[in-house]
Amino acid sequence: MGIIRFLKDWTLPVAIATGAVCFLTFYFVPALDRLGDTLGPVIDVLFPVFVFLTLFVTFCKVDFHQMRPHRWQAGVLAAQLVLVAVVIGVTMIQDSSTSEATKSVTGFRLFWESLLTCIIGPAAAASPVVVGKLGGNISTMSSYVLLSSIASALMIPLVFPILEPMADVAFIEAFLIILEKVSYVLLLPLVLGWVMQHYVKGLCRRIASVPDLNFYCWAISLSITTGITVKNIVHSEASLLLLLSIAAGTFVLCWVQFGIGRLVGRHIGEEINSGQGLFQKNTALSIWVSYMYLNPVASIGAGCYVLWQNIINSIELKR
Repeated sequence: MGIIRFLKDWTLPVAIATGAVCFLTFYFVPALDRLGDTLGPVIDVLFPVFVFLTLFVTFCKVDFHQMRPHRWQAGVLAAQLVLVAVVIGVTMIQDSSTSEATKSVTGFRLFWESLLTCIIGPAAAASPVVVGKLGGNISTMSSYVLLSSIASALMIPLVFPILEPMADVAFIEAFLIILEKVSYVLLLPLVLGWVMQHYVKGLCRRIASVPDLNFYCWAISLSITTGITVKNIVHSEASLLLLLSIAAGTFVLCWVQFGIGRLVGRHIGEEINSGQGLFQKNTALSIWVSYMYLNPVASIGAGCYVLWQNIINSIELKR
C-alpha cells in the first residue's frame, strides 16, 4: 500500500524518471542495441496513441455546453502575444549590434529560439486533466486548448521566419501542416467524445467513471516524452554552457508564465484555468516545429520545459 500511495502522490516525477532511466539504459548498454532498434518505431506509434487516449477520456467527461469563449482566455492570449513580441524584440535588437561570428560562438540566437518555442506553442492537450484535478473548469480549459492551437498555428509561420530568414516557410502550407498535426491528437478525440456522449452514452459513462484514467494515460505520454528529451540532449552537438543556459532559461520562463497566467486569472476568478493555460504547453508540438523551422538545438528548450512544467504540476497536485 505504501508503494501504491507513493506512485499516486508522485505520478509525474515517477513518469519523468522512468522515461529518462529507460533511454539511458538502452543508450549505455550495448547488448540492448537491437532491442532498442526494434522498440523505437513502436514507441513512435504509442506516443500519439496515448496522447489521443488522454484527450478522448477527458472529452468523454466534458460538458460541451460550457465550451464557449471566456474573458480569461482573451487575457492569456494577450499575455502570450506580449511575451512573443518581447523575445522577438530582444533578438532583433541584439542581432543589430552583434556580429555573425559572435552570435555563432555565444549561441545567443539558439537560446532565444529555445525560449520562443516554449512561449509560442499552444496549451497542452493534457492541461484539462490537471485543471480537473486542481478543481478548475475542464470544459472552458478544453475550449482554450482549441483556441490556443489555432492561435499558435497562425503565429508560428509568421514569427519563425523573423528568427531564421533563410527558412523557406510558406504561410498557408505551414498553417495547414500544423493544423493537421494538431487535429489528429486534439480535434479527432474531441469529435469522438461528443459522439460518445450523444450516441454511446452507456460506454461513455463507464469510461468517464474510471478514476483518473486520463491522468494515467497522460503520465505514460510524459514518460515517453522525457525519453525523447533525454535522447535529444545526449545526441546534441551544442556546448555544455549553451545547454545549461537553455535549461536555466526555460526554468525561469516556466515560472514567469505560470505567475503571469495566475495574475491574469486572479481578477476574474479563473486563477487555476488561466495559470495552466499560459504555462502548460504542448511541448511535443513545440519540439516538432523547432525541427521543422528552426535550428534543431532549439528543441532542447521545449524538452527541458516539459520537465519543469510537470515538476510544478506535481507540486500543485501534492498541495
